[in-house]
Amino acid sequence: MERDAYGKLVEWKKRTDRRPLVLNGARQVGKTRLLKEFGRREYRNVAVINFNQHPELQAIFRDTDTERLLRVSSAVTNERILPGETLLILDEIQEAPQVLTSLKVFCEKAGEYHVAAAGNLPGWSDHQGTGYPAGKTDEIQLYPLSFHEFLGAMGKDLLLEQLRRQRWEEMNQLLPMLMELLRQYYSKVECRRW
Repeated sequence: MERDAYGKLVEWKKRTDRRPLVLNGARQVGKTRLLKEFGRREYRNVAVINFNQHPELQAIFRDTDTERLLRVSSAVTNERILPGETLLILDEIQEAPQVLTSLKVFCEKAGEYHVAAAGNLPGWSDHQGTGYPAGKTDEIQLYPLSFHEFLGAMGKDLLLEQLRRQRWEEMNQLLPMLMELLRQYYSKVECRRW
C-alpha cells in the first residue's frame, strides 16, 4: 500500500542537510510499517530496534559515543549499519526518552548515518525539559489512512485519478460505487479506532 508520506521519506533521504527523522503519529497509523517498507525499498539493509518489545535496549543509548552506539546497535539487530546504505529505525521511541535525546548526537556527530525514529510523541517538541532535540531532527507527521490512500490500496487507481482531476459531472455516474467504497473506508477506520 502506497502512503502519501512515502514521497516525503524519499525527499528526506536525498537531502544533503538531512538530520535524524522523527516519524510522529497516533497509535496504529502505520509508522513502523511505512519505515520498514521505505527501508526495504530504498536502502541496502534495515536495522530495527523496538523499545516497546525490548526496553532493556535503552541502555545502548546511555552516552554520546556514536561509534559504540552504532557497533552495539549492529550487534543487537544483526545488521551492519553503514553510512548511507542502512536505515536505522528506532521504534516506539516514546518508551525511551534518553534515546530521543540521542538523536541530537546523530545530528551533530554522525550525520552520514540515516536514522529514523517512530513514535507517538504528542507535543514533545513544544515542551522544554522533555529531552526533545529541538532543531536537531527532521519531522514528518503520519496521519490515519486517507480515503485517497484507501482507494489506492483497493486498486482503484483510475477512480482515484478521476477524483483528483475533479471532473464532478463525470463523477455523478460513479456515485453508487463511490458511496460503497466510502462505507467500506468508514468501517475500516471505525474498526481501527476501537
